[in-house]
Amino acid sequence: MRQTFSFGSGRSAPPPRDVVIILAALFVTFSLRFFATTRLIPALLELTPWVWARGWLWQLASYPFVGSSAGGLWFLIELLILFWFLRDVYAYLGRSAFWRLLAWSCLPAAMVAVALDWLMALSGASSPLAFQLMQGQRMLLAVAIAAFACTFRDATIYLFFVLPVQARWFIAIEILLAFMGFLSTKDLAGFAGIVTAVGLAWGMLSGGVLRNLRRLRLRALQLFYRARLAVGRRRRGLRVVRGSGRGGAGGGSDGRGGSGPHRGPWVN
Repeated sequence: MRQTFSFGSGRSAPPPRDVVIILAALFVTFSLRFFATTRLIPALLELTPWVWARGWLWQLASYPFVGSSAGGLWFLIELLILFWFLRDVYAYLGRSAFWRLLAWSCLPAAMVAVALDWLMALSGASSPLAFQLMQGQRMLLAVAIAAFACTFRDATIYLFFVLPVQARWFIAIEILLAFMGFLSTKDLAGFAGIVTAVGLAWGMLSGGVLRNLRRLRLRALQLFYRARLAVGRRRRGLRVVRGSGRGGAGGGSDGRGGSGPHRGPWVN
């Protein structure tokens, strides 16, 4: 059963167990960074250039669940916002579709980011802050916000807890925020990963990626043919002459009140 939920509504129903497990994994791995004996664990699980340098392929799947290093208070705020979004998305999609969304958005995003980082390393332009923008809860936030924007388009969210914004605009807003982060970190691989994940989440929840690409192609062709027709009209001096329509003064196509297509007096 699919129901509509309000963002941060504080429903009395218990939070989904899967969402609680994700938040617990983020918190535990974040805490392990601050101890000398355990800091190696999140270092092995987060996304690093060692994926292509040493073949550590498990990082492609583990990185979204490793809490990214940030200020303690801001990290807790990120977890709270992530809980609000994931709870409603999980309730709308269900367990299987929820995990399918995470898998088919986070994994390809990591592959795109790693491939781009490898190409940048070959050209000598790699960033020391590679993958920072898409580590841990930041990638999950990007996917959860995109999914919420697709499934609850008309919901109103208070941006920064002050400015009311409809959820449909949050995809563009999070891309803009990711770009601002790219400007400060020069993390092109991380920015590409965020854009890829958001695009895949939007594609999966709005009719499928291939279907949306086909739709964009048809719209582009439509605009092209309209522009081409307009240019042809201007060059040849053509103009559209509108008839009186059905049931007009001419009395239909045969002048006797029929319902066929209207033929004006200019047609031989």
